[in-house]
Amino acid sequence: MLTVLLITAIWCATAIPSSIATAKPSGQGLIDLLLDYMEARYPLYDRTADLLYVSIHRQTMYHVREKKLVHTYTVATATKGPGCERDSYCTPTGLHRICSKHGDDVPELGILRDREFAGHLADPDFAGVDKDWITSRILWLEGLEQGVNLGGDVDSRDRMIYIHGTANERSLGTPSSMGCIRMRNNDIIALYDLVPVGTLVVILDN
Repeated sequence: MLTVLLITAIWCATAIPSSIATAKPSGQGLIDLLLDYMEARYPLYDRTADLLYVSIHRQTMYHVREKKLVHTYTVATATKGPGCERDSYCTPTGLHRICSKHGDDVPELGILRDREFAGHLADPDFAGVDKDWITSRILWLEGLEQGVNLGGDVDSRDRMIYIHGTANERSLGTPSSMGCIRMRNNDIIALYDLVPVGTLVVILDN
């Protein structure tokens, strides 16, 4: 019955149904609901390979492989909330894929500028001004939904939306980025080696 209600809600709205946000708060049950949503909303995409699901409400990213939850990560999305417009400093929602990976062999806390190692390490921003450094690794996201996060003024790739490490690990768990998805440095280094280019990433305001 829950699946029927879920699919009905999907066809009535582009936002993820509230049942995913409230019915089962964590774990494999949440992933099962997500996969039902993915099957109805994005039927042409393979859901058995690696999948990253970013929950803006939970400030959590879930790594799914072969339809099973394999890991969760505490993350930080945008201070200004969800949104796809250029220069909004918001985190875009909808379906994406990892279009490229940057940071091979960069040391932990190594600062990346223009996706290249700048040659020095960040001091952890545990006090003072958050410098919004991009550290350790980058997974560059490309939107897959025309007019939502692909093309024109809503293009996630052109906006340089990344999943990346941050010097300010204290910020994780609260909306605090300028649009990207922040992770702990050891987490992004581990994830970088686990997921290939082409991995689907679904970001939802739930």
